[in-house]
Amino acid sequence: MLKPNDNLVDGVYSDLRLKLQRSAISPSDRLVDTEIAAANGISRMPAREALLRLVAEGYLVGTTRGFMVRELSPEDISGLFEVRRQLEPRAAASAARDMTLEVEEELTAAMRRVEQSLGASDIPALLAANIDFRNAWLKAVRNPHMAATISRFMDYFQSVRLGTFADPDTAGQYIDGLSRIHVAFLAHDPLMVQDRMMLFMFAAEEAYLAVRRRQLEAETERPTRRKNRRRGTA
Repeated sequence: MLKPNDNLVDGVYSDLRLKLQRSAISPSDRLVDTEIAAANGISRMPAREALLRLVAEGYLVGTTRGFMVRELSPEDISGLFEVRRQLEPRAAASAARDMTLEVEEELTAAMRRVEQSLGASDIPALLAANIDFRNAWLKAVRNPHMAATISRFMDYFQSVRLGTFADPDTAGQYIDGLSRIHVAFLAHDPLMVQDRMMLFMFAAEEAYLAVRRRQLEAETERPTRRKNRRRGTA
């Protein structure tokens, strides 16, 4: 429920964006403006405006039954990672150069939560801590347009990222790469951060593509299994 003094559109938008970041909205969910409005005690129009803003930014798509999370094709994933590799390693290098003690402490606290969440197999907490790690180092990026763009491109992957974290081996490799980046940040070594971020992103792309291909294979097999059940075959 929104607070009475919230800007209604911004409030709904921020709430939905946070849920998208944490994969609390799945690709199978339908977001309906009237339902969101009722849940927040507001009129339909602010809810619809917030949903349309998320469509314009590439997070959602419209359907005949409401709005849903944009699902990425393997080609989308590769294309988005190509853009991210042009931005993030250089931005991370500048963050390593300009990082303050406050940001460093925030980054370390986030990394600790990442490791604890992984050890406890707490996927929601792991997703939240991963976002906190990202947001911490982005605070040291002096170009706000660059930071906002990187944040948006990272968030496009939330529906796929959940699948990578659900696999213990993939999650372990992902967090190991993140830990190596964290060490480089603490060393305030721009070149090391840039190199490790680039390697991390190639590994992440490979993991995301594997998850998405498995999802697509499962979607292809599902109608066949239903058809076989109706026919009484295995």
